[in-house]
Parts: sequence; structure tokens; C-alpha cells
Amino acid sequence: MLRTASRLDHIEPFYVMECAKAASELARSPECAERPMIFLNIGEPDFTAAPLVREAAERALRDGRTQYTDATGIAPLRERIAGWYAQRHGLAIDPARIVVTAGASAALQLACLALVERGDEVLMPDPSYPCNRHFVAAADGVPVLLPASAEHRFQLDAAGVEAAWGERTRGVLLASPSNPTGTSIDPQEMGRIVQSVRARGGFTIVDEIYLGLSYHERYGTSALSHGEDVISINSFSKYFAMTGWRLGWMVVPAALVPAIEKLAQNLFICASSIAQQAALACFEPASVAEYERRRAEFKARRDALVPALDAMGLRVPVMPDGAFYAWADCSAHAASSWDFVFDMMRRAHVALTPGRDFGRHGAERWVRLSYASSMDQLQEAMQRLATALGARA
Repeated sequence: MLRTASRLDHIEPFYVMECAKAASELARSPECAERPMIFLNIGEPDFTAAPLVREAAERALRDGRTQYTDATGIAPLRERIAGWYAQRHGLAIDPARIVVTAGASAALQLACLALVERGDEVLMPDPSYPCNRHFVAAADGVPVLLPASAEHRFQLDAAGVEAAWGERTRGVLLASPSNPTGTSIDPQEMGRIVQSVRARGGFTIVDEIYLGLSYHERYGTSALSHGEDVISINSFSKYFAMTGWRLGWMVVPAALVPAIEKLAQNLFICASSIAQQAALACFEPASVAEYERRRAEFKARRDALVPALDAMGLRVPVMPDGAFYAWADCSAHAASSWDFVFDMMRRAHVALTPGRDFGRHGAERWVRLSYASSMDQLQEAMQRLATALGARA
């Protein structure tokens, strides 16, 4: 047998995929013929790319604009992204600080490889998206999960960061809004975290891939407003609904660009040229109007879903202010969210996501529901769950 690298010992399996595979197998069975499976476990918008974006991709193919690009991305796209920050957030971001990547995953990998040494500790909240800690581990760093309660919106605060900071701590990796909770860090608290990390000579990386899907003005502010040393990770997958196009970007301090570019040249060469050409159309007024209509639809789904969950004993202690997830406590119905998920899969034909992947502190109490499905699908799912749980949706 081939010997695998020891770093794999620190990369945990993606247990959620076991649930997804089980749900897909059950969905293909005769049992689901009359009552198809409803998938609320997938973190993917049910919308696809806007019409102008698809047309731009077709033009790029017809015109043969399919060659390699600069590792940092095509200049027009970096300029459009900078213009987006100016329009949306009132921030003047130099396009030279923007690096276009092969999805937000590539951006997180590049940031971790550029900043994390072997044995460096990186603080992050528990719960959080599992791949984020695995990016740290893949760079031979040590992810340190700090329990984050509903009282603190399932997010870190400056006091917690300061208390946990040790000799080996190198920085923090945050997400606002967060997957799986849909909650954001209050801008003032974000500022305090950045100041605290800066005072200790560390880095602050903020995953902002759901920032475009913020539903409250208070939480819709980019962490980039707190200084040019903040590293922001973003994506065309969520707000812009380009999940399969694998296109993202990162905003980094100017001094870090050469290091990121060198890594990108060697690891990825460049992001998809067709996706980059298509993404230029994301910022057209007609496209933005469509995205805003969709954002309003996601908010309406949230407003319908959360009260229905609360009514059936799946309490959501913090109303999501962004993304398209609800983090619900299932302990009133089961001791294990893993068992609860499989039970609802079989009895209600509704696929959910257990908390196991997202943390280690009390994860067995929680399930994540995605409201990226249509309103009709969500309402049917709530009725099925309520029936299975003997409650009213």
C-alpha cells in the first residue's frame, strides 16, 4: 500500500456526505416514488447564474477567450470587484489588492499556505464550516475551536480571542455571515477583534462569501472597513449564484500580493478564464437587480421557516441575519442530531444536516437546515417534519 502523508491524520472525514449519500440512495428507492425526498441539507442556491452572466459565457466561448489569464485574474474583473466594494460598502479598494481565485476554497488555501507555519495555532469559532479548519490543518497548522454560544451569536468576540491567545497563536479565521448558523459578527465587535489581533502581530482572515446575502443593514458591513491588514475571502457562488463555475476572490494587504500570486501560479495557474469573462456581467445593473430580488426571496423564506421550526420544538435561538441556513436545536426530540437526521430522512423524507461536522462542543444538539430551496418545498418540508414530530407547522 502507498503510505499517505501524516497531515491527513488531521483532516477529518466530511461526515455530512454520508448523510447526503444516504438521502440520495433513499430518494431513488420505490419508497420515495410517491413522496420524493426534499433536500434541505444542500448549501447551494436554487437559482442559477443571472441571464447576462450566461450570455457573457457564451460570448467568451464563441470569441475564443479561453486562454490562461494572469494568476491574479483579469484586470477588468478586479476593477469591477473594486467598484462593487465602492458602491456596496463605500470602501476604496485598490484593484491591485484583489486576487481572483478558483473559488473561495482556493482563496482560503492560498491564505493559509502564505501565513501559517507548522504548529501555528489559528483561532476559530465552534460551530464553523469544517473545511475552514481543514485548510489550516492542510498547511500543517493547528485549528483551535473556541466554543461560541447563542449569547454571542455563535461567533467569537475580542475578549474570547484575547483569553485564548497563546505563544503559538498566529491569527484568527472568522466567517461573517457564518455557515452553519447564518449569524454575523457585530461590526463594532469585529473592529475590537481586529484591533486585538493586530496588537499581537497576528492575522485576521474573514470568510465573507455570504456577505451579499445579509438581511440587516447593521450586519452587511465588510470587515475590510477595519483596516488594510484584514484579509477578506469572497465568492461568486452564493449571492451571484455561480456555484459550479468555481470562481472567487480575496482582498489582501498589498505586501502579501506577491506571495499569494507566486502560490497561485504554482498551484492553480489561474481561475477559469470563461468564468472570469462571465462574471464581468454580474455587476451590470440588470444582474444586480435580479440578485437583489433573490436576496429578498431568501429573506422571505427565512421569515417563514424559523417560526415554523420554533413551533415544532426545533428552536432556533438566534435569528439568521444572512446566508440561507438555520441552526436549530433538536434536543427536545432526540439526544443525537445524527440519529435525528436519519430518522427524519426515513419517516418524513426530508434531508437535513447534523451538527457533527461543524464543531465539537455540543454538536449533537444541533441540525442545520438550508432554505435555499423554493418556498413550496420549504412549506411541504415543514408540514412533513411537524407531522413526524407530532407538532403543528
